[in-house]
Amino acid sequence: MAFDITPYIDKKPSEVRQLIRQGVIDFPTAGMCRGYAQANLVILPPEYADDFEEYTRKNPFPCPVLEIIRGTPETHAMGQGGNIVTDIPRYRVYENGVFTKELTDASAYWKAGYVGFLIGCSFSFEEALMAAGLPVRHIEQGCNVPMYKTNIQTVKAGPFEGPMVCSMRPMTPEQAKVAYDITVKMPNVHGAPVQIGDPEKVGVKDVMKPDYGDPVEIREGEIPVFWPCGVTPQAAVENAKPPVVITHAPGHMFITDILNTELNDYLEKNK
Repeated sequence: MAFDITPYIDKKPSEVRQLIRQGVIDFPTAGMCRGYAQANLVILPPEYADDFEEYTRKNPFPCPVLEIIRGTPETHAMGQGGNIVTDIPRYRVYENGVFTKELTDASAYWKAGYVGFLIGCSFSFEEALMAAGLPVRHIEQGCNVPMYKTNIQTVKAGPFEGPMVCSMRPMTPEQAKVAYDITVKMPNVHGAPVQIGDPEKVGVKDVMKPDYGDPVEIREGEIPVFWPCGVTPQAAVENAKPPVVITHAPGHMFITDILNTELNDYLEKNK
């Protein structure tokens, strides 16, 4: 599905969050609010929150935590005045590990004691890739990034376990090397690629059939490059089977007030 992010590229995060809240934007956020970090979301009942926090600690590359939200759904560190149940274009609800519905407002599902996790997103490093002149095909094509369940297993914590989900961007081998050098320095938004050029090695049989998102064109001389992805917790939720979990729909992110260039230092300082 094609959509146009052009009107939102240079808007402030607070403005775009407002438009999302009003229902004006209900499509993927890659490329919006140039310069600002974006985040994945997981909201859990309280009895699952400690195990999930431990799961993120054990799996820092697919699940780098930017902020934990308790008490109310309002965000503080990642966006003053933001709200994790209204400010994401599309949400997914899982009941007992099964994806049951997609909605544009998850307010009805928030209950006292629930805990939200904002998790670093590869959309944040795409800005650095584009600044280096590297292609980001799903932005060029105006579609969602392709994401795949791989054969790389995450480290279990409590009931949470499952495959690492990876996002993919096609590049030439030379471009992939430059992309590696850029993203290896960005551990809080997934870090370096886990596989370059051989999808079979991570258990991906057909790159044109992603598990989430949209397929993208792979041109002559290009190879697929796979990065850890913040959709990984959704696979773990399917195994843990909590009664209710709210996540972002893949590609539909929370846009933070923190600049990508400052995110790493900000998180290191607040550890």
